[in-house]
Amino acid sequence: MMIRRLSSSDFDSILKVVNDAAQAYKGMIPDDLWREPYMSSEELRHEIDAGVVFYGWVEDNALLGVMGIQSVKDVTLIRHAYVLPEHQRRGIGGKLLKHLIGLAKTSEILVGTWAAATWAIRFYEKYGFKLVPPEEKDKLLRTYWNVPERQIETSVVLRLRR
Repeated sequence: MMIRRLSSSDFDSILKVVNDAAQAYKGMIPDDLWREPYMSSEELRHEIDAGVVFYGWVEDNALLGVMGIQSVKDVTLIRHAYVLPEHQRRGIGGKLLKHLIGLAKTSEILVGTWAAATWAIRFYEKYGFKLVPPEEKDKLLRTYWNVPERQIETSVVLRLRR
């Protein structure tokens, strides 16, 4: 069991973890924003090219969870946090999150998630993140993410200040 920085050889495994775990969001994400697969290879390539660095939880050479970290301007973003459904509730996500918090080079760490995904919001709150007010959330999403307006309307941002 270990956390390691993922490389280009892990690309297909990252995609599988993201798309398998993202099924939990089906019905939470508005129908007009839901896609199958949730993340395409092109989108994953774009995210990596934009500076998202993925870390993974690996057991017996199998990737069970992924989480990305991205420096954008003066903040650190936690991106694409997913654990395979059959391995959830084992602390993998928490260990990955703590690892990435430790790697962050800024005093402010932000994470965005879907407003309807209350379990995801509670997960981040458990690690000290706090929901930002709606008007600030909109500004943060426009400043640090590249997402459509419809996603801004249906998302929340949580902040950790260290």
